[in-house]
Amino acid sequence: MQNYGTILVIDDNEAILTALKYCLAGTFDRVLTLVSPDSVLTLLEQEEVDIVLLDMNFTLGVNSGQDGLMWLQAIRKRHPELPVVLITAYADVQLAVRGLKRGAADFVTKPWDNDELVRKLKDVLDSSDEVATLDEVEADHIRRALDRCHGNLSQAADLLGISRQTLYNKMKRLQ
Repeated sequence: MQNYGTILVIDDNEAILTALKYCLAGTFDRVLTLVSPDSVLTLLEQEEVDIVLLDMNFTLGVNSGQDGLMWLQAIRKRHPELPVVLITAYADVQLAVRGLKRGAADFVTKPWDNDELVRKLKDVLDSSDEVATLDEVEADHIRRALDRCHGNLSQAADLLGISRQTLYNKMKRLQ
C-alpha cells in the first residue's frame, strides 16, 4: 500500500484532531496536527508537508468560515503548490465555492465518512502529481489576468507585461 507522505491537520477541536490522526495514520507516513493556525506558516517553513486539511472556523461562536479562508490565502500565498483541503461542520455551498475559488483543492464536511475523506485526500495528491503543459499553464494565466481585468485586453496585457497584440495572438493560438 502506497503512503502519501505528510499531512498537516489544523482544527481547534482536540477530539477531531485525535480522530483524524487515527483515520489518516494508515494512509500518511506522518500526521502533524495544530490546534490553532497561528503557527502554520512557521511550521510549513520547518517541515515538508504534502497536503493540509484546514478547519474553517477558529473564533469561538463565529461560523462564517472567514478564519479558514484567511488562513487558506496565507498558506497559498507562501506555498502556492501545497494543496489545502477545507473541512467544516457548517456545510454551506457558497462557502465551499468561495474556498475553491481562493485555491482550496477540495472541501469536506463534518461529520465525515473516513473512506470518503481518505479518497478525497488521495485524489487531491494524485492529481497534484500531474504536470500541466506550458500551453495549459499559459492559457490559465491569461484567463486569470482577463478575469481580474474584467475582460479588458489592454489592462490584461499590461498586467501580464506584454503588448495587447501579443496577448491577442496568444489567445488566438491557444483557442
